[in-house]
Amino acid sequence: MTGGESGTTTGGRTATDGGQRLVEGTILRGREFEPVEGRVVVEDGVIASVEEEPVESDDIVLPAFVNAHTHIGDSIAKEAGGGLSLEELVAPPNGLKHRLLRQASTEEKIAAMHRSLEFMAEAGTAAHIEFREGDVEGVKEIRAAGENVPVESVVLGRGSTDAMHAADGYGASGTNDADFERERAATAREGKLFGIHAGEVDSSDIDGAMDLDPDFLVHMVHPEPWHLDRLADAATPVAVCPRSNLVTDVGLPPVSELLERTSVALGTDNVFLNSPSMFREMEFAAKLFDVSATEVLRMATVAGADIAALNCGLVEPGRDAELVVLDGDSHNLTGAKDVVRAVVRRAGVDDIRAVVR
Repeated sequence: MTGGESGTTTGGRTATDGGQRLVEGTILRGREFEPVEGRVVVEDGVIASVEEEPVESDDIVLPAFVNAHTHIGDSIAKEAGGGLSLEELVAPPNGLKHRLLRQASTEEKIAAMHRSLEFMAEAGTAAHIEFREGDVEGVKEIRAAGENVPVESVVLGRGSTDAMHAADGYGASGTNDADFERERAATAREGKLFGIHAGEVDSSDIDGAMDLDPDFLVHMVHPEPWHLDRLADAATPVAVCPRSNLVTDVGLPPVSELLERTSVALGTDNVFLNSPSMFREMEFAAKLFDVSATEVLRMATVAGADIAALNCGLVEPGRDAELVVLDGDSHNLTGAKDVVRAVVRRAGVDDIRAVVR
C-alpha cells in the first residue's frame, strides 16, 4: 500500500514524490548485501540514495539478477533428449539442439525465445549473457524476440565473425572444436566481449581457451591446479552452471576453489535442459557448495553484471534501478531469521511482489 502524501512505497509498489520513485523494506545494500531497513530513492532510472530509517514494510528489496550464461534458442524443445550425453545433446554441428534449431522456423524460434525472456523478466532477471547460435540470423532472431521485453540481452554471436559484428561480442564453443584465434582477434579489435566454454567435459580445452585471453570462461568443471593458478594470475571471471552440469553428467565445478582465485557468476545454460530461473540456480548452488549465501547472491547479480560491464547488480547509489521486491510476509518467507540466506535458499518466483525497472 502506498503511504499517503509522502509518496513512500510499501507493498512492493512504487510511487512518485516530486519526480522520485521510492521503494521501502529491508534493503540488501551494497556488495555485501547488508540488510538495512529503509527506502531506495530512484531518480531517472538510477538509484539516487539508500536511506536507512524505520519503515512499515515487510518487503525485501534486492538487485535484479544477471544470468551469466544462457542458450535460449533451444526454448523450442524443452526437456528434449532425456538420457543423451552432452555431446549428443549440444555438440556442433549435429547435436540434438543444433538439429532441432535447423528444423524450426524463424517464427517458431522467435516466439519460443520471447516466452523465455518474458519468464526471465517476471522472475526478476535484469539481463543475461546469451551465446547465440545461428550466425547473423541467430542474432537477428534474439533481437526480435526481445522486443518489448524488459530484459537486456547481451548477445554473443557464434559462427562467423559477421555474427560478432552484429552482436555484442563472440561466444565460442571451445578450443577442441576450433582454435578461435581469428574470432578472438576480431572481437578484441572491436572492443567487444569474448567468452568461451572451457573444462566442461574434461580439462583438455582449458589451456587453449585461456591462451586466447578471454573476457570470461564458462563451466570450468575440470580445472587442474595449474589452471587455477592461471585463473588467479589473469583474474579471468568464470560463469558456472551447476544445474546444467548435473543434468549432462559432466561433474560439478569446484566453486569454492574458483572463488578463491577469481570472480564467479551463475548461469542457467540451455533452456531445453533447465528453467532460466536464477532462484533455482541460487538454491542449488547454496545447498550443494560450501559457499556463503552472500557469495551466492553476489554470483547471481553483480558478478554477471561485471562480466558484461552493466551498471546493475547492486543496490547502491549510481547503479541502474533494477530491483526485485519480495514479499517478506509470504507463506514461504515469513519468520526468516537470516534474510540473505532466505532469499538465496528459499525464495522463488511466487514470492515476488514487484520487479522495479
